Amino acid sequence: MSAHCHDHACPSSNAHDPGWRRALWIALVLNAAMFGLEFWGGWQADSAALLADALDFAGDALNYGLSLAVLHWAAVWASRVAWLKGWTMGLYGLGVLAYAGHLAWTGSTPQPPTMGLIGMLALGTNVAVAVLLYRYRGGDANAQSVWLCSRNDAIGNALVMLAALGVWGSGTAWPDLIVASVMAALGISAAWRVVAQARHELKGQAHTA
Repeated sequence: MSAHCHDHACPSSNAHDPGWRRALWIALVLNAAMFGLEFWGGWQADSAALLADALDFAGDALNYGLSLAVLHWAAVWASRVAWLKGWTMGLYGLGVLAYAGHLAWTGSTPQPPTMGLIGMLALGTNVAVAVLLYRYRGGDANAQSVWLCSRNDAIGNALVMLAALGVWGSGTAWPDLIVASVMAALGISAAWRVVAQARHELKGQAHTA
């Protein structure tokens, strides 16, 4: 999951490159928009997998925001925001698991066409962002990580489309629920690592202050 693949405290060597900042802003807007679309689509289509994939887009949008922030912020503020981000995403992941349990209990079956369509839009968005950031992949750790995140997130989009095919073929919600549970669990694990890293950084900054 993208929630943990960004080194939020690392100042970027692209700080004075307007193209890098512009690319990050475009990536942030696209990921924030896809988060809203997947959240709405997942709720309307009773798809826990879409809601889980929305967690990934939320994490990416926050990561790109942090990448922009650390161009100007002191490291301590970047770490504080990362700590809050980790807790927020962890709680969202738990919410997705709870929603998946609710759908399993009520026997609701998601809508495969909605899942497939939004999954394809999500995949296209991640490919577009990966292409946008491709020229910066050889930069510092911060630049490399945001590109790798977008590239790797396509896996989650593919899982959503596979879940849609599974729901359509089986006529049951189980493919959706299984994919959602795996993605949400990975998101929670990643969020925990973000919180732990942020706490470690904050302690180190307090000792050097």
